[in-house]
Amino acid sequence: MPAILGCIADDFTGGTDLANTLVRQGMRTVQTCDLPADDLKIPDADAIIVSLKCRSIDPREAVKQCRSALAWLKKQGCQYFLWKYCSTFDSTPKGNIGPVAEALLNDLGADYTIVCPAFPLNGRTIYKGQLFVGDLPLSESSMRNHPVTPMRDSNLIRLLEPQVTEKVGLITWETIRQGADAINKALTQLSSNKVRYIVTDALEDKDLITLAEACSKLSLITGGSGIALGLPEMYRKQGLLKTYNTPVSLPKITGGTVILSGSCSEATRGQLARLAAKNEENSDTSKAPAYPMFQLDPLKISTNPNFIKQAAQWAKEQLLNNRIPVLYASDAPEAVAAVQKALGQEASGALIENALGELATDLYQAGATHFIVAGGESSGAVVKALKVPALQIGQQIAPGVPWTVSVDTAGKQIAITLKSGNFGGIDFFEQAVALQP
Repeated sequence: MPAILGCIADDFTGGTDLANTLVRQGMRTVQTCDLPADDLKIPDADAIIVSLKCRSIDPREAVKQCRSALAWLKKQGCQYFLWKYCSTFDSTPKGNIGPVAEALLNDLGADYTIVCPAFPLNGRTIYKGQLFVGDLPLSESSMRNHPVTPMRDSNLIRLLEPQVTEKVGLITWETIRQGADAINKALTQLSSNKVRYIVTDALEDKDLITLAEACSKLSLITGGSGIALGLPEMYRKQGLLKTYNTPVSLPKITGGTVILSGSCSEATRGQLARLAAKNEENSDTSKAPAYPMFQLDPLKISTNPNFIKQAAQWAKEQLLNNRIPVLYASDAPEAVAAVQKALGQEASGALIENALGELATDLYQAGATHFIVAGGESSGAVVKALKVPALQIGQQIAPGVPWTVSVDTAGKQIAITLKSGNFGGIDFFEQAVALQP
């Protein structure tokens, strides 16, 4: 039976975040890693997510990739489509959120779409068109100084307008709370006034469920993973989605575990600091550190051709002793800025991505089968290096972050979790280890 919902995600962690939302609401979901080959055999699924690495690339290339993904999803029989981007609306005045939305709308022949990056469970809410991260406006949050997409405005209308060629409008919280009929009336009125991109307020999960009731039959919906929260139930009411009696389960996989982090977000740095503190506690006893740590210094990588081999050899020794090696490039903003000044922003980022990909490949060959990866760009690099074409989605570790297992006709079995830098509590890495398949 063809899939109901076809999704395009602008990075790999965003894809698993969305997949996690759908699976928890009862949709069998498969996530592909990059644009799939035409002959890729997808297991039976109600939703298919094509995860790309297009958040920060040239807008023209992002549009090209997303249009190709849409064409592939159409071939799979998908009826409805979702363009998933980050809940902090990571973008620049040139894109890539707006240009992709415009291209997809045109390809689908659709008049308009909604724009809703809200994810209340993770503290992303929208009020009067302003995006909040926790209690702070987006422009006052840690995203203000993001090294690639610094977010200096919180107003989604102002952020989106430079990225698109047609009107942007707003449906406020007061209308959302009046229910689906009021939302549909507002959508119709805005569309009649040639508004094509309609930002919607959302303060709580129930607002997203109401939006799903109003918008589930739109050809294209855009937003963060939260916008999918109410879609499965609407598909059931339409007779498109079955109710399954058994929960999704992943096969048990044996082998070692590795933590790889390229994220420099405040949340990930705090999670790594917790592991370092636990190692320090063990230093007062005869115990070896449970999470031995190795920092991947971009400057050393750039000047020492043997640095990555040395890091891999160190990690292999930890695996042999049944420990969980942690290899990380995460660092404070001022350190990241210094590296970018010395090497260039794109070059330093590529250096770390290539290093993490090389390490993942080497350590898989050495017996590692469980990979815990932090950071969107890092996740994309690791999945590509491991040549995983698609992922089956399993148990949630933290909101927006599930364990997954590779879908591979060659018999390769890898368990992997891809964590957006900002996601997870302070003990995320320990939780991931405890729940690994």
